[in-house]
Amino acid sequence: MSRIHPTAIIENGAILGENVVIEANAFISANSKIGYGSEVRQGAQILGGTILGNSVRIYPYAIIGGDPQDISFKVGETSRVIIGDNTTVREFATINGGSQKGDFTTRLGKNCFIMNFCHIAHDCTLGDNVILANSATLAGHVEVGSNTVVGGLTPVHQFVKIGEGCMIGGASALSQDIPPFCLAEGNRAVLRGLNLVGLRRRESKEDIDALSGAYKKLFKNNRPVRENAESILQTTSNEKVRIMCEFILNTKRGIPYERVNDEKM
Repeated sequence: MSRIHPTAIIENGAILGENVVIEANAFISANSKIGYGSEVRQGAQILGGTILGNSVRIYPYAIIGGDPQDISFKVGETSRVIIGDNTTVREFATINGGSQKGDFTTRLGKNCFIMNFCHIAHDCTLGDNVILANSATLAGHVEVGSNTVVGGLTPVHQFVKIGEGCMIGGASALSQDIPPFCLAEGNRAVLRGLNLVGLRRRESKEDIDALSGAYKKLFKNNRPVRENAESILQTTSNEKVRIMCEFILNTKRGIPYERVNDEKM
């Protein structure tokens, strides 16, 4: 049975699933959809054409689906946020709708955890199981792969792509692309090696050993990293290594790295 506080404002046209909780002073706009078992806590706002999946939790004073912070956006244009099942958005976080420069949609996958005061700008795409720690901020069109963690107080430049299984250190500043399964930190952030903690939780020893060997070959010698990636792709049979190398070959913003010394790996 749903629980809807009498002071909540739910506009005509909003679609609410069963067993939802809408707390005091929450606002649900006319074009929004709230999935089964989801919760919109006190004072939170669900705007635009936002779609919440099942068992999504929006904590007090978070604002989901606000207009893009893009000077070319015209009030009244289509804009929406889609959030996958079991995702949590904590207090005062903001997630803007998409713009005409994308497909008018900002997307979050399943089981994401967005902490206090985070900001996700227009047209961002997050995979499943992504964690943004307190006050992490993503500019427009950022892509974050599944199983990635972005540390607190870290801003990410627009159009940056972060691969799956990455760890971005807290209080970093990221302006270039980070390949899958890697660790980056610093201001400006650079690669520090593989995200071994995350890899050991999810991947086999065989895959970790293959990625470790590939990382050394990619960043150790003085050849351009793209050439190293092309060479590795010709010989590897490991799917994780292929994912890393193909990401490097497709980067548009470049990879921030330091050459690897034997002592570092």
